[in-house]
Amino acid sequence: MFSGGSEDKARGKTQAVLLDETRKVLDSSRELVNVFKAVIDNDEKKVNNSIKKIGEAEDEVEAYRRALTRELAEVGSLLMNREDLLKTAYEIEEIAGYTSGVAFRMSIVDNKSLKKPAIKKEFEELLNMIIELVHKLNEMVRSLAINPDNVIQIAYDLQKIERETDLKYRNLVKIIMKEIAAAKDAMLLKDAAEHIEEMADRCLSAADSITIIAIGL
Repeated sequence: MFSGGSEDKARGKTQAVLLDETRKVLDSSRELVNVFKAVIDNDEKKVNNSIKKIGEAEDEVEAYRRALTRELAEVGSLLMNREDLLKTAYEIEEIAGYTSGVAFRMSIVDNKSLKKPAIKKEFEELLNMIIELVHKLNEMVRSLAINPDNVIQIAYDLQKIERETDLKYRNLVKIIMKEIAAAKDAMLLKDAAEHIEEMADRCLSAADSITIIAIGL
């Protein structure tokens, strides 16, 4: 029979790895703003540097998820919520994948399309909203170790931002369809917006999983 101390130690190790993974996704999502600004400024070097950082972050996120998988395999039945922890890790990893997709699509769009005032404003606001969502997710994971009761309130705040993100995404797509005549650029911008919306959905799904973990603590 495992001791309570062993369980606490195992929980602490797995939560630490999950927090590292989430922090790296947050860094990656923040880099999207740098890609956006570099495309606006037509600075190819900065675009490529940011995309490289996002790609490296994606690799690190995968490494953290693999490390968490190994940790959970080692502790076996010591942690009752190991399936929820693993599910959360995969959902967070998916966010990193979508980040790469957004960056790539922005990098190959004609910056004249992205510089249109209405599109520039809405796109930048959408990017800031997804960063806030990932930040809330990071807060939730950190709260697992500090104050699990706080996780539910943060999840509620995250849900509100996710709903606002959905409305912002729909409005942006309408503007893109109205203002961008070139089919290629319209498709790229629409796809980038859809990837951001998918990131928001994954944040919400991961938040649900983290809430389940918190309730079980």
